Amino acid sequence: MVDDEKKREKESPESIKEILNVVSSEVPALIRNILASVFSEEAGRTMGKAAAAYYKELKNGGLPDQMAVKLTEDYMRTFTSLGDMLRSVGRESRSEKAAEDIDEEIERKVREKIAKERREREEE
Repeated sequence: MVDDEKKREKESPESIKEILNVVSSEVPALIRNILASVFSEEAGRTMGKAAAAYYKELKNGGLPDQMAVKLTEDYMRTFTSLGDMLRSVGRESRSEKAAEDIDEEIERKVREKIAKERREREEE
């Protein structure tokens, strides 16, 4: 009986809303921090060193210059693609429309949960 009460308390619409509010404020900050670390001056230096080391290893492995350059470009493209993806997510997280959509979805889910709990209580 006590477990059922604790479960209902954890799943209450108020607790769900509180969790979603925390998530909606923390996730954009997390994305901003990731972007700052990926696009910092230090990250650029590190990426340049990594590309140079990669190229050097390819050349030391006996690959022709043209192939080593192509593979190094592909290697660097992986980093820039990741950066582009993170930037895109960052832009979306800052969008007012996206925030409004999230708020509406949260409200809809909370209302559905409340209605479901009422129906279950009425059936008991």
